[in-house]
Amino acid sequence: MKSRLPVFLDLDGRRALLLGEGEAAERRAATLLACGAVLVRATIFDEALLDGCAIAIGAADEDARAYDHPAQIQLRAMTASARRRGIPHNVVDQPELGSFITPAVVERPPLSIAISSGGAAPVLARLLRARIETLVPPAFGKLAALAGRLQDETRRVLPDVLQRRRMLEAALSGPVAELMLEGREAEAEAAYRQALAAAADGAALQRGFVHLVHAGPGPADLLTLRALRLLGEADVIVHRADESPAVLEVARRDAGRAMVDDAEAPALLVRLAREGAKLVRLSPTGADVRALRDAAIDHAIVPGIGAPEIDVAAPGLV
Repeated sequence: MKSRLPVFLDLDGRRALLLGEGEAAERRAATLLACGAVLVRATIFDEALLDGCAIAIGAADEDARAYDHPAQIQLRAMTASARRRGIPHNVVDQPELGSFITPAVVERPPLSIAISSGGAAPVLARLLRARIETLVPPAFGKLAALAGRLQDETRRVLPDVLQRRRMLEAALSGPVAELMLEGREAEAEAAYRQALAAAADGAALQRGFVHLVHAGPGPADLLTLRALRLLGEADVIVHRADESPAVLEVARRDAGRAMVDDAEAPALLVRLAREGAKLVRLSPTGADVRALRDAAIDHAIVPGIGAPEIDVAAPGLV
């Protein structure tokens, strides 16, 4: 199957033809209007309808899919004309008639995530969208909005592209992101500005962060959504020898694995965090928390489903 170019079209203030009627057409109309398009609707195709259009979309209900159905004849006329004019065109659930296909989309404005199977398995694309919906919290949209709001300032303070990229990677995957995910938007912006100032002064860009994740016993599908996300983002996973293999399996493939006993873990966490690593400590102990607090290492406790809270005062396992 040939590859397709993934693009996001700017339709704000531009004409968009929508040919057809029914539920599918209404869904496309809502999508086009949400993008700011000037909607041109029709059920009968006329060549003049394409004048000035940036895009053309057709839709027909299931009972109007026969080749000789009047609706199909209208749709084929539209796509043939749009093809001659070089106008991007699509017919809902009939990829063979269009020049592009519409993906399944996860929206976290201004962040958009598109999933496509190239028309081979649209149901699978929708299932993947549902899975991604659970893994990408709405706060990621606010994080993207923060970066966009401060984009000009960031470029002015850090004109060097490489330096700016390193600062953004550190800020948007460290304390700034954690504060935003916790709903502390003002603090997140303050932390971003602090990271920007530090980068401009030539200070270390990467600050380590430790997530103390209590995975709990049992299979990986009992992990909280937050724990799953953090395992997919960590640079290093610190764990005991008896940690569930299923839990380790869902961690980021290229993340380092450090298997240590509980006596060794606190010192390792502090050392790796000071080197700038983003860590996940599975099945943490009170000693881990105390060591991180004493060393002033940024950290967060992530409880598991049905797992007890970490007893910071206790020397042993939780």
